[in-house]
Amino acid sequence: MSIALVTVLLLGVAVSAAERVEYAQVIIRERVIIRVPTARPPRATEWRERRGPDCIAASQLAGAEVTGEDSVDLRLKGGDHVRARLNGRCTVLGYYSGFYLRPGSDGQICADRDAIHARSGGRCEIEEFRLLTPKRGSKRAKP
Repeated sequence: MSIALVTVLLLGVAVSAAERVEYAQVIIRERVIIRVPTARPPRATEWRERRGPDCIAASQLAGAEVTGEDSVDLRLKGGDHVRARLNGRCTVLGYYSGFYLRPGSDGQICADRDAIHARSGGRCEIEEFRLLTPKRGSKRAKP
């Protein structure tokens, strides 16, 4: 082959490669997990439960107290308390201090949708929220 023919063939390949279009797809996923520190519940406060909200804004969480194998009391900014009733026993919450909550894409933690994730790996579904108010004559828990 002559040098001119090889040059033309190489230029033809270079032009074809330059005209070729490649597409790529990039998927970015965001994961938000909130670690909630726990504390022992204050014994001086006795709570009255009443119907609570369906959802709680994750940004309103201030702390939590594991009150039993089937419930967790959540302390909200502003001093309100809400009890998360769990779907059955959740013994894994007692192994380590704290647990994780993963809010939905709406920034809310909702009953019958979300779960509490124990640091040991267990998962406990939230069945309902109950609003807590101190019973008469009971000292109010400090926020």
